[in-house]
Amino acid sequence: MAKKEFTFKGKTVDELKAMSLNEAAQLMTSRQRRTIKRGFTEQQKILLKKLRANEKNIETQCRDMIILPEMIGKTIKVHQGKEFVPVMIEDGMIGHCLGEFALTRKKVAHSAPGIGATRSSASLSVK
Repeated sequence: MAKKEFTFKGKTVDELKAMSLNEAAQLMTSRQRRTIKRGFTEQQKILLKKLRANEKNIETQCRDMIILPEMIGKTIKVHQGKEFVPVMIEDGMIGHCLGEFALTRKKVAHSAPGIGATRSSASLSVK
């Protein structure tokens, strides 16, 4: 069974990459469209310049950067608050923000209670 080709609002990835930024913005939701129309911040412009120059090992703190069609296939390290997490940009991510793919909160994993923590912990075996 052949893999189904990805389309975004009826356009293939190649058609999206051939579009200008304003044409691609018209296919996105209103929030992303307004952000692109308003213009990118200086940090976002620096990130786009690095992407267009095909630099390797790109690190950014622009978690609010909208994923554009020209970013597909690149790996960007997004700041997570403590470290940079590599995010591989795929075609299904178009229109989302980079920060959505670098989670800032970890799953809480509780261990056994300490000695004398509560009355109920007295019944546990002490090692």
